[in-house]
Formats: sequence, C-alpha cells, structure tokens
Amino acid sequence: MKKVVIIGGGISGLCSAYYLLKQGYAVTVLDKSDISTGASFINAGYVIPSHFIPLAAPGIMTQGLKWLLNSSSPFYIKPRLDFDFFKWAIRFKKSATESNVERSIPILKALNLKSQYLYENMLASLDFHFHYEKKGLLMAFSSTKIQEEEYKIAKRAVEEGLDLAYLSKSELINMEPVFSDHAIGAIHYKCDSHTTPNHFMNQMKTWLKSKGVVFEINQKVEKFTANKKQISSVITQNSVFEADEFVLAAGSWTSSLASSLNLNIPIQGGKGYSLDVYRPTSISIPTLLLEAKVAVTPMENFTRFAGTMEFSGNNTIIRKKRVEAIARAAKNYYKDVEINQEEKNNAKSGLRPVSPDGLPYIGRTSKYNNLTIASGHAMMGWSLGPITGKLVTETINNQKTSVDLTPFSPERFK
Repeated sequence: MKKVVIIGGGISGLCSAYYLLKQGYAVTVLDKSDISTGASFINAGYVIPSHFIPLAAPGIMTQGLKWLLNSSSPFYIKPRLDFDFFKWAIRFKKSATESNVERSIPILKALNLKSQYLYENMLASLDFHFHYEKKGLLMAFSSTKIQEEEYKIAKRAVEEGLDLAYLSKSELINMEPVFSDHAIGAIHYKCDSHTTPNHFMNQMKTWLKSKGVVFEINQKVEKFTANKKQISSVITQNSVFEADEFVLAAGSWTSSLASSLNLNIPIQGGKGYSLDVYRPTSISIPTLLLEAKVAVTPMENFTRFAGTMEFSGNNTIIRKKRVEAIARAAKNYYKDVEINQEEKNNAKSGLRPVSPDGLPYIGRTSKYNNLTIASGHAMMGWSLGPITGKLVTETINNQKTSVDLTPFSPERFK
C-alpha cells in the first residue's frame, strides 16, 4: 500500500485525504496546529458557481491603494517593508487584466460546478453527515453604482448558463423580510449552496480517523530530504515522516515551504474575519452585502458574518476596526440585527492563500515527481475543496484529470 503524506489539514488537505483513502492509499496528515482553527473553519461556507471572476481583476489594486490608510476598509493592505509581498503585488497588478478575467471565467465556473457536484456526492455517500443547503446566494446592494456593476456580472452569468433572478427592493424584502430599507435590491444566484464549515471539518476528520487516516497535529515542518527528483521525507521539529507521495496543501504557508525545495510558488495570506451569532436573527438566505464586502450565512444553529481581505503578513491579529466594520454592515442592512460586544470579542480570523492571478495551484512540479501542490484558492478555497482533493488524487494515481490542470500549474510564475 503506497503511503502519502499531506502537509496541511485545511479543506484541501482533508478532501485530498478523503479521495486518496478511497483509492486505497495509506494517508498521514501533518499540520502545524491542532486542526481546529483557520480559514477552513471560519469562512462563509459558500459553494459558489456564481463566483467566476478572479480576485485579480481590473481596478482591484487601485481600489486597494485608495484604501491603504483605512484599516476598516473591505480591502486593506498594511504598509510594511516586505520584499516577497512587493514581488507578489507586482505580479498581481500585471495579472489584473480583462484578458486574465476572460481566461479565468470558464475555468472557475467549471471548477465550482464540479466541486458542488462532489459535495452533493459526499452527502449522498452517507460516509458522514454534514449540513448542506441549496438556497442560493443573494448579492444585495444599497447603491445604484454597485447595482449597475452587479447587473453586468449577472448578464455574463446568464450567458454562462447560471440560474439567477433579478430582485427589486420589494421582491428582496418579500423573500427576506429582515432586510432594512438600506438595501435597494439584489441578484439571487439560485445555483449556489452553503454549508457549516467548522462542523464539516470536524465530521470529516472524525470519519477519516475512523478509516485509518493518521493525523499528526502540532507538527511544524522544518525541512525536506530529497534525492534527485524524489522527495523521501519531511522533517518536523520532533519527527521524520517518509512516504511515496507528498501533497503540499499548507495554505498561506505553502510559499515558504516550497522555497525550501527551491520552488517559486508565490502566495500571500489574505486575512478574513468572522463573527458568529448564536441568537435568532431571522436571516434565512446566504447573502453578500456588496458595498461592505460582508458575507452572511445562516449556518447550523447560528448565523455567521464574515468578510474583509487584509494583506498584513501571516498572522492572526484581530483588528478591532475591521470587526466593527462587519458589525456595522450587519446593522445597516438588516432590521433588529445587532452584533453585541461579546460576539465581537469572540471574532476569529483566518488566512486565505492568494495567488497573484486569482487561480489556485494544483498539480505536479517538474523538479519533483512525487510532489503535488494544492493551494492558492483565495476566497474560493471552501467551494473548491472537493474538486481539489479529487484532482490531487487523480494526479497521484496517474489518471486523466477531471479538468485540464495547465492553468493551475504551480510553476506558472517561474
């Protein structure tokens, strides 16, 4: 039985373990934490065919620079001397073109649709139960400027064959009465679905353990040993793990670990925040509050408010101004929904691994023939978890992959 070591216990790592296990591999998952925190646990839980525009799109960097000194803005770059971030930002700006968007649209749409199908397949397999609903996603706006921008995207979504509806203010409030007068309308993407990430992760871990997957937690990877084009082991602070195949799915830390293997895989951690409310909110449909860039999700027994994209280095620092911005958006868009101080004090953060062009890294490198990369998914990490795990398994199994991996090459920024 071939052994696989997966470095990283986030959604991509666990989904890779899931599909590799089903193909008969002996799987060990290493993680520097206890696999109970991070972006895979605190995200909005969206499975989103509607999100086919990459983060690297025209205007995003310009907007980020405008918000540079506003630490409560939806997109925030903390001024700092960081050569790696500077190089990444140059690549990001070069990628933020109309041509990049056009190339990425069919790729991201196909990935998200395939991943949604795999989530539903997981649920139908009865391997483990998890919360999954297909109520769609509301893109709610409060200004005519954002309405016009969203209508352009919606028009393209219709051309791409996605199911949606345009909602006036009265239709929106009729569908979700808890909205305040602040919202003037929405696009309802009926094609989208949602889950409860922290519950899914714990249920998946429990099932994988019951089937023999080994979890080595609090294991910080220090280096690798390699012989020519083969990695032979990964070394942590107190152990050595040997395997036939290795998967690098370490999220925002993938780049630094890849560097130790002389691989250039540029990734920056984009910090997001979430606040969970365990009181009734009357919110029943997942919604993106577009002006504030805040995601609202009715999860299993609670409502989650999540948002912001912060580039400030790989840290979990909670910035109170950013938490307040999320809470303020909830109060503005909804009637009688106010996040209290205790809930704000319990805010969590997680780092999304962001590539310069908005596409993930999935696949082999030319330098090592037994290393597969699975990272760089940015805000679509949760949505793309199952298809990433499937593609990793097909790659290791030397099968034809479900999609062409060329656009996701880990070496495209050599």
